[in-house]
Amino acid sequence: QVHLVESGGGLVQAGGSLRLSCSASERTFSTYAVGWYRQAPGKEREYVTSISWSGDRTYYVGSVRGRFTISRDNAKNTVYLQMNSLKPEDTAVYFCAADPHRVAGPYDFWGQGTQVTVSS
Repeated sequence: QVHLVESGGGLVQAGGSLRLSCSASERTFSTYAVGWYRQAPGKEREYVTSISWSGDRTYYVGSVRGRFTISRDNAKNTVYLQMNSLKPEDTAVYFCAADPHRVAGPYDFWGQGTQVTVSS
């Protein structure tokens, strides 16, 4: 079991950048696949991106490919989501999730989320 904490959300203008972090205190986190999801007001939660435990495999939903980059530093027990060229439609609560086996989900463990707001 891992306890996930997201950080780095905030308010940014369209075209700007943010970097989200997903951290856990448990050392086993470095052996987990991690995904990012987001949920906009009035919409269902959607998959954004994920990364294997070693970082050698990454996946993206089409709407963020080329703008967002997922990475991880297992020595720091942290996964990052670098978001560039942000658009108002990227506004959502962003959640990280982890699983010991499944890179593409479903995930067993979830964080509380961090708000990202992109103004036009």
